Amino acid sequence: MIELLLPKHCAGCGAAGRALCSACRRHLARPPRRIFTPVDPHIPVWALGPYSGVHREVVLGMKERGRRDIPAYLGAVLGSGIEHLAARGELPEPESLTLVPAPTKSASARLRGGDPVTAVAKSSGLRVAGCVRHGSQVGESVGLSASARRRNLAGKVILDRIPPAPVLLVDDVVTTGSTLAETASVLFAANVQVAGALVICVA
Repeated sequence: MIELLLPKHCAGCGAAGRALCSACRRHLARPPRRIFTPVDPHIPVWALGPYSGVHREVVLGMKERGRRDIPAYLGAVLGSGIEHLAARGELPEPESLTLVPAPTKSASARLRGGDPVTAVAKSSGLRVAGCVRHGSQVGESVGLSASARRRNLAGKVILDRIPPAPVLLVDDVVTTGSTLAETASVLFAANVQVAGALVICVA
């Protein structure tokens, strides 16, 4: 009855029938590629796709449209991407990694009913440590240049506990690399080995 009243539609293309249609699943399943950001986080960074088309719609559906059925699908894609990179020798074995979701503002997570990136990481089936967060003085980053984003975050990513190493940072969208750079810096200062970062999209 619920399906009749509120039929599912694909978060990637809008087609009726499933949370993600087979074509969008194939699109999301493409292997990650190495990227380079304006702000160098001093770790290798890979992206599962560009912030456009299916990838953009899926991320927006998860973050802004209340699609809580999406993290499970993206978690599987994330896990497959990690296995692919490990098989190529670019990451340690997945079982040895700890996924650390990028920090987010507490207010944003509350509005969304939780942090979507953490939900995706947990759906990968790998070990997850939610150990970093934004300090209260972090402002909105939309519209800021790379240097302004870096200043906005400098000294304002807080490490609550030391995660088991090696660590892989996980985020939904990378634009300038500022968040990854500041997070990696905080972990480096705590003598934590950071193997790299894997993001869903690169803008």
